[in-house]
Amino acid sequence: MSAFGRKNGPGAMNPGARPSFGVARPMKGGPGAPVQPSGGGDQFPPLPAGDAFAEPAGAPGNKDDALTRLADRANAVHEQQQVGGFEASVHKIKEQVLPRLLERVDPEAAATLTKDELSEEFRPIILEVLAELKVTLNRREQFALEKVLIDELLGFGPLEELLNDPDISDIMVNGPDQTYIEKKGKLVIAPIQFRDEQHLFQIAQRIVNQVGRRVDQTTPLADARLKDGSRVNVIVPPLSLRGTAISIRKFSEKPITIDMLRDFGSMSDKMATALKIAGACRMNVVISGGTGSGKTTMLNALSKMIDPGERVLTIEDAAELRLQQPHWLPLETRPPNLEGQGAITIGDLVKNALRMRPDRIILGEIRGAECFDLLAAMNTGHDGSMCTLHANSPRECLGRMENMILMGDIKIPKEAISRQIAESVDLIVQVKRLRDGSRRTTNVTEVIGMEGDVIVTQELFKFEYLDESEDGKILGEFRSSGLRPYTLEKARQFGFDQAYLEACL
Repeated sequence: MSAFGRKNGPGAMNPGARPSFGVARPMKGGPGAPVQPSGGGDQFPPLPAGDAFAEPAGAPGNKDDALTRLADRANAVHEQQQVGGFEASVHKIKEQVLPRLLERVDPEAAATLTKDELSEEFRPIILEVLAELKVTLNRREQFALEKVLIDELLGFGPLEELLNDPDISDIMVNGPDQTYIEKKGKLVIAPIQFRDEQHLFQIAQRIVNQVGRRVDQTTPLADARLKDGSRVNVIVPPLSLRGTAISIRKFSEKPITIDMLRDFGSMSDKMATALKIAGACRMNVVISGGTGSGKTTMLNALSKMIDPGERVLTIEDAAELRLQQPHWLPLETRPPNLEGQGAITIGDLVKNALRMRPDRIILGEIRGAECFDLLAAMNTGHDGSMCTLHANSPRECLGRMENMILMGDIKIPKEAISRQIAESVDLIVQVKRLRDGSRRTTNVTEVIGMEGDVIVTQELFKFEYLDESEDGKILGEFRSSGLRPYTLEKARQFGFDQAYLEACL
């Protein structure tokens, strides 16, 4: 009997004979019974050397290896890294020089000078102070000290060094003694420290004061932006127990396009073509994803496809979008004053925007009842409206939109809300930051309409996880569902129907 249940011998060659599969044999026991070889007999021949079905010891899915990694993580001890070396010595000298320098400088006059002019003015004064303190520095240390002092007086102190590094995408300050940065999708600790809590609090106030916001014990939360468009969030004690916390999301100085996202591996060629057509054909797009997944970057990239002749208005709580269009007007909400009055909400700005002759209205991130204002923009003849929101999947995105509208004071049945969402939204683009730090466009989903009280969707593209490389990179492929897009009629109105159909099939 062979391994596949076929008898060996003359009967096996007879085409008319019925093949037997796993025929049972009578048991033979006793002292005279022949001893079967340890390989399993002729019905179960021995496996080849080096068991092909056995999992290697170091394989990612190996149970023992996984438990070892869990044990290592559970027993790990993390120590706070201290700033040392050259930077520590320069900062130590700065603490001695700064008070004496401020005695010799008029702060109001210094504020009117640029950094280069201030460097020229400070150089002889710094040398004079160093001579008084009997501190001798070489040329490199002098330049480093000048930069640190000017950053302290005109900039954001230790944060300036991180803000000028183009490889850093996120800066997270957790009190004066701990700062983390994100480089290439991975979090690492930064080699900076603040003098004390008061020093950090002063820098936080300097950041928010630039955009007319304030942060103190009465208003311990603030959203702001830097001059380069970077997004800033500040939270101070008593809400933050480790001291003032600053979170800065930096954006690339060079505008990101859909082609660049494709080259980064965030999407496939066909997916990039479909998204370009969606932006050009004025489809209503909702970009969904988690924190730091690249929602704002995707929205900025899609805005590149807007016709330059269209008037675009953006409405946000804190202006973060940097659209790549010539006719673009950003609007920003205003928080209430100390008396709790004077607030201007997103809803107020949407109503006002309708009187400003917009072609498209783009809302930034929606978190609450302003979702209804977005649907109002999409349903008032402003096709091509876009927004971002937090959700884990396209289906959850629709559920979140329904819940956000129900959170408001609008008394509308849930079925009517669902119907309005189904009639307004054309595409949901799901973006995700994977565990290896890469950002991928995982789903492009169409909203078709309603069946009963359920919103019907159709998936055009999907990213499917395949494996993980030896260096920890996630491998996968972007697959098209091969379905005829429901939004093909909109593409036909702009002459992109054939290209859109070929991209989706």
